[in-house]
Amino acid sequence: MARQRSAVVIGGGIVGLASAYQLTQRYPGTRVTVLEKEAAVAHHQTGHNSGVIHSGIYYKPGSLKARNCRDGKRAMEVFCERESIPYELCGKVIVATAEKELAGLAKLYEKGQANGVVCEMIGPERLRELEPHVNGIKAIHVKEAGIAAYVQVCKRLAELVVREGGSVITSARATAIRHQPNSIVVESTAGPHEADYLINCAGLQSDRVTALSGARPPAKIVPFRGEYFELAPDAARLCRNLIYPVPDPNFPFLGVHYTRMIAGGVECGPNAVLALAREGYTWSKINLVDLAEVLTYPGFLRMMAKHWAMASYEVWRSLNKSAFTRALQRLIPEIKEADLHPAPAGIRAQALTNEGTLVDDFLLQESPRIVNVCNAPSPAATASLAIGNHIVDTLARQF
Repeated sequence: MARQRSAVVIGGGIVGLASAYQLTQRYPGTRVTVLEKEAAVAHHQTGHNSGVIHSGIYYKPGSLKARNCRDGKRAMEVFCERESIPYELCGKVIVATAEKELAGLAKLYEKGQANGVVCEMIGPERLRELEPHVNGIKAIHVKEAGIAAYVQVCKRLAELVVREGGSVITSARATAIRHQPNSIVVESTAGPHEADYLINCAGLQSDRVTALSGARPPAKIVPFRGEYFELAPDAARLCRNLIYPVPDPNFPFLGVHYTRMIAGGVECGPNAVLALAREGYTWSKINLVDLAEVLTYPGFLRMMAKHWAMASYEVWRSLNKSAFTRALQRLIPEIKEADLHPAPAGIRAQALTNEGTLVDDFLLQESPRIVNVCNAPSPAATASLAIGNHIVDTLARQF
């Protein structure tokens, strides 16, 4: 009888859990162990996600992002429907507020068409029908964009992995990785775990876990904090669904936008600033080791030399609520500073090359018995079931 195949997945966020789930579905009988360093799954990036189901309109046609977003979106909708997890295809508008943004809007529309996104270019009259309080001269209406409860998705994925004979172990931080002749041993704060294969989905710590495995990380994770406000109930009526600006093509961030949340309420943001710790959700959370690592990294210094003006503006907007309000008023002029109440921030694990280039696509690195997920940016939550499949495909080449 053939020996049972086994795998360890480091990271209990949505990409790690989706990979573990897909492994159990594709290769029944595989013994899968998920190690999560926090006390619960979905604690970091997934748990601070805005909950948007992305359509794929932003991504370069043919890229891993585009393909996996489209496939993952369909898979996520089916999964949520089957597992009775709240989701809604509410639609979004991407709004040009000035003539200089029209060229960028047109390019987005072309990408959407190339990627098979259900969307249409609309004028100000139709925009006012969809979002009566929005200021815009032209917009793209993305009918199939939506919102979902991604933390509930993670909890259900964990349950399904366990139902298939796997384990999800929390408070289990990986501390070392040893290569045996025919296996991998992951030492952790919950004891050692030996398996045939390893998938590293450690998110904010993915480059460090890659290094633990003996491989050289192709990029360093630089943490960017996304700061949000929630609209007061009286102001929430100003936003019906999802309202986005035309993004700056030089940055992977989508600009300050409005998001109706699946659990109720409207959040607006983010303000994107360098976090002073990999898990630094506030200005007061500082980790000197993390900070020194970033500030001495040649890639970060090269990026800052190029984009210092934008970075300075983001910091100013973070420290000045009036400046943040003015940014929001570009889309909804009626918004007032008093309408904004602080909401929990999120951290984006942004991979940055030594040359100072922000890695804008999913990035996997293979080594014997190991797949390291070195970058899983937005739309990772939307794409998680598809990118999990892709990760399993990559690993299966070694079976």
